[in-house]
Amino acid sequence: MKLDFNKHNGLLPAIVQDYRTNKVLMLGFMNEEAYQKTIETRLATFFSRTRNELWTKGETSGNYLHIKEILEDCDHDTILLKVKPDGPVCHTGKDTCFDEHNEAGVEFIAYLSSVIKDRKENPSDTSYTSALFEKGINKIAQKVGEEAVELVIEGKDNNRELFLNEAADLLYHYLVLLEAKNIEINDVIRVLESRHK
Repeated sequence: MKLDFNKHNGLLPAIVQDYRTNKVLMLGFMNEEAYQKTIETRLATFFSRTRNELWTKGETSGNYLHIKEILEDCDHDTILLKVKPDGPVCHTGKDTCFDEHNEAGVEFIAYLSSVIKDRKENPSDTSYTSALFEKGINKIAQKVGEEAVELVIEGKDNNRELFLNEAADLLYHYLVLLEAKNIEINDVIRVLESRHK
């Protein structure tokens, strides 16, 4: 990275985002030392402007921010930290410093798709997803059909929990089928967007 720590008197804003939900969790500041410690420990570390010292988020609460990815902006003067939080991020006990709930919504589908892709590219003997890919496209398509029928059956009854479980099974197997066909969920979304007028 070519971060320009001289631009803002040695401090750069560091935006913290949950890597699964894409929610912005907080904003902190990093000097070069905090940035290097973050790289080394894989835990988000900032520079406190009021205490004039480094601090690692979670050192008192236990709610650490585990680094998944670090990006810099086009001007090399702002940092984006994609993290996995251990718990609430704000000192008030809220999920975010912006009083938002950090819950996985539709963004989780993109995350799950990335996990499925990884299971295809890096198979594991203990992974059900990897086993599906090994069985081939016919078995994957068959599973989608089976799950669709099971969802229809549950759709005719009034058991919410069973319906939700079958809906989740269908969605998961559908995502596996998309990956087997080398199609991203965003490709499907673009078709839906083109139909929406």
